[in-house]
Amino acid sequence: MKASELKKGMIISDGGQLYVVTDVEHRTPGNLRAMYQTTLKNIVDGRLANRRYSAAENVDRVDLEAKKGQYLFHDHSGYHFMDMETYETIVLDDEILTLVKDYLKENIEISLMYHDNKPITAELPTSVDLKVVESAPGAQGNTSGKAMKPAKLETGLVINVPLFIVEGEIIKVDTRTGQYLGRA
Repeated sequence: MKASELKKGMIISDGGQLYVVTDVEHRTPGNLRAMYQTTLKNIVDGRLANRRYSAAENVDRVDLEAKKGQYLFHDHSGYHFMDMETYETIVLDDEILTLVKDYLKENIEISLMYHDNKPITAELPTSVDLKVVESAPGAQGNTSGKAMKPAKLETGLVINVPLFIVEGEIIKVDTRTGQYLGRA
């Protein structure tokens, strides 16, 4: 496909790596030809890259196949998932799941993304329910505005929560931003 057809959210191949297009900007600087400035996010390690394409340049679009999977456990060999259709166990290593591993808890259902019959990444639901395992008590009288405090969740993730949240509560966390959404 032509670079002029690029849109946010598309998955492309560039230099043997798979990227998600996070931003596309059409630019025509001065007397020069039009070009497309893109921000690409590497699917495997999450690193951002900026690439420039001319309007007529060809870009390799990649279609990924999504399959339902259930997270089982983590050990020295990686993260273990069960394919919900075939009941096979799939093991993904830490590198692939750097962006999502803080939200994985046992039995959560996710989408495993396949390319050439090989799992390359996992997509989480937009929010997950996690238990607060460690949180300092809220300071009395410190309630002007949106007073927040750090809280450690069952997966090891530390986020800011309102002062009224106590240890043992289950809260909703946005998996895209890592922010507190409310009580579950």
